[in-house]
Amino acid sequence: MQGATHRWNRIAAVLAACGLIASMGACGQNKQSAEPVEPPAEPAGPITVVASVNQWGSLAEQIGGDDVAVTSIVDTTAVDAHDFEPQPADMAALQDAQVVVSNGAGYDAWATKSLDPQTASVSAAETVGASEGDNPHLWFSKDARNGMATELADAFSRILPDKKDDFQKRLDQWQEREQQLEDSMDAFRQAHPDATYAATESVAYYLLSDLGFEDLTPEGYAQASANESEPAPADLQQFQELIESQGVDLLVNNVQQGGDAANMITGTAGRANVPVFDVSEQMPEEFDDPTDWIASLVETISGLLPAGAPSDADDASAGTDEGQTGSVDQQDAADGDTAAPSNEGQQDPGR
Repeated sequence: MQGATHRWNRIAAVLAACGLIASMGACGQNKQSAEPVEPPAEPAGPITVVASVNQWGSLAEQIGGDDVAVTSIVDTTAVDAHDFEPQPADMAALQDAQVVVSNGAGYDAWATKSLDPQTASVSAAETVGASEGDNPHLWFSKDARNGMATELADAFSRILPDKKDDFQKRLDQWQEREQQLEDSMDAFRQAHPDATYAATESVAYYLLSDLGFEDLTPEGYAQASANESEPAPADLQQFQELIESQGVDLLVNNVQQGGDAANMITGTAGRANVPVFDVSEQMPEEFDDPTDWIASLVETISGLLPAGAPSDADDASAGTDEGQTGSVDQQDAADGDTAAPSNEGQQDPGR
């Protein structure tokens, strides 16, 4: 009897101990669950954006507004971006950026080397499907500009989702201005349906294509320019003869890519009364954004070329239009005009 009682006492002691342990564990859990859980911190602006060139950096500022802080590494016409060598401070800025905006197509390969995996990369070449070997001057393409504006708004919205409506509003405003620019380009094409040009270097290939020009640059000269070599005497002579005979309406000259051959061609154009359109690769300092810059270039080209002769139908319905320059304020886009085909991805003898 005493043995049985002893066993029951031991069992009761064990059960009491288990209950105490369970109670202590429950208290511990309650204490742990009672601790407040801090919500993750909301991302704060402005977004740090670094662009390889000011053409795309200024577009990022248009779309981002006060919600972005943009640095453009190449931001002067005194620097040739093709041959640009970034400094350690430039590479450090790219490493620290939340968003890196580049051109691509071999134009600024240094900008996307060794980026942090967390860095958002927005590339014009990737946006339009261009690759190295294609003409890299993509900021002159309306397709590339439209694609980049949308990509930038999306990238910024992912980082600051609370600001998505603001980014969309700025994108809408930008698209309205871009459409006005493209309307003026449509008007130019209609006023100059058979316009032709030749170029000392193919910097404005996309711009002239969007305006409806045909490129008549002698192939040998264009290839030498693309390879950064001097043209053969025969190619240079062919180019001079084209200009002397006024075989093109316009000569395009890249003011950031001078040389003896280019100087000779522009001199020939001056003597032959062929208009010379000077253009830089980087956006000049007097312009705040690429929309204003390119609109100014279109207006300049319009002033260099007289309007084409109207057709008989135009004569019957509206009379003659001699003396018009095709400027953005004088011409209206006609209904039903189709946009020029995209040139992205084409192999072009330009750098």
